Amino acid sequence: MPGVVVVGSQWGDEGKGKVVDFLTERADVVARYQGGNNAGHTVMFGDRKFVLHLLPSGIFRENKRVVLGEGVVIDPEALLEELDALSAQGVEVGDRLYISDAANLVMPYHKAFDKLREQWRGAGKIGTTGRGIGPTYEDKNARRGVRFCDFRPGYEAIFCARLKEILEEKNVLLRSHYRSDEALFDAEEICERYAVFYERVKPYLCDTSVLLNEALDAGQTVLFEGAQGTMLDVDHGTYPYVTSSNTISGGACTGCGVGPTKISRVIGITKAYTTRVGEGPFPTELKEGPVAAMLQDRGQEFGATTGRPRRCGWFDAMVVRHAARLNGLTDLAIMKVDVLDTLQTIRICVGYRDQQGNQYDTIPHWLGNYGGLEPVYEEMPGWNEPIDGITELKKLPQAARDYLQRLSELVGVPTLLVSTGPRREETIMLGDF
Repeated sequence: MPGVVVVGSQWGDEGKGKVVDFLTERADVVARYQGGNNAGHTVMFGDRKFVLHLLPSGIFRENKRVVLGEGVVIDPEALLEELDALSAQGVEVGDRLYISDAANLVMPYHKAFDKLREQWRGAGKIGTTGRGIGPTYEDKNARRGVRFCDFRPGYEAIFCARLKEILEEKNVLLRSHYRSDEALFDAEEICERYAVFYERVKPYLCDTSVLLNEALDAGQTVLFEGAQGTMLDVDHGTYPYVTSSNTISGGACTGCGVGPTKISRVIGITKAYTTRVGEGPFPTELKEGPVAAMLQDRGQEFGATTGRPRRCGWFDAMVVRHAARLNGLTDLAIMKVDVLDTLQTIRICVGYRDQQGNQYDTIPHWLGNYGGLEPVYEEMPGWNEPIDGITELKKLPQAARDYLQRLSELVGVPTLLVSTGPRREETIMLGDF
């Protein structure tokens, strides 16, 4: 089995970290293909808990190589802090980490613009993490980005001259548009600081496209890991309340430099309910009430990166079916089923209806900036007993098995994996991998 993409099927926070960590035991390489340190992947095994923001979740498996591809935007300071934090906890990366020298860097001015834009938007804010990811992708696509290879020895003067030109425009915008004199940037100071970062990161830099294609051609299994969910994809999500990159499975090809013929399987991760962080439409959201409070409490629904509480609601089959089509899902991994243990009745969204009574069985593109759709629900009985830690399907209550089967039917994709708790070992495998 060569290339396998693991992709979020909702608005992110589905549990990709756990699934990638679990499946890495059966893989050779794990490659991250998009996003930056605006994402947080949580991995738990035994009595240990880790939160990653940049490094692929396969880092905790010994003798497994991990890759940050060209499609990832990297804050080198944040990367080094993450590496140092792991080392302090006894996790040594050694020579297992490979970083694309063509990856774009998050610069100090990107973070400044990200925060200032959100303040300027006021009530119309997008809900970014303020870590500069959007402005970095903006500069990348406008061909004024900064890449690791720009710092290669012998080219320091050329790069600093180019950075001065970039900062002339940035500083003018900061003064004139945002009326900010406090955030002005100096090219020489940035060059000196980032040169130090480069020296520490240099041992990991290489052409990761070559590495990944060689691994695939040798018959090794490569897991491609996305950072956010399908509904945050810049082209196919609830625009404009999206991230700045392509989060869907096709992004693995562009973000890592491999051809689509190298991908043989796409696993979609979904919670047994739905959550969202930040602004934007969320048709099945439970804005208040005991079920909303229970989901947030039992599911520990707080952002791993920002700590912001996640908005919670019923499972939206429209969203995950949309994700199945866009990503070409071959398998589902259904997470946090145990969070629903106490419910007598569980609702599933099977369609949308507008205020004129028109019903939709696909997600309209205007949902992102207009909204106004009401969910159409069907109900199923809950199992009302604890299932946390169960590792065999036959030991689940019949109502839980019926619920899982119904989700698979509505989405149109078979289920490979079911999570009954946050730890690596609290997992049911329903098929071969």
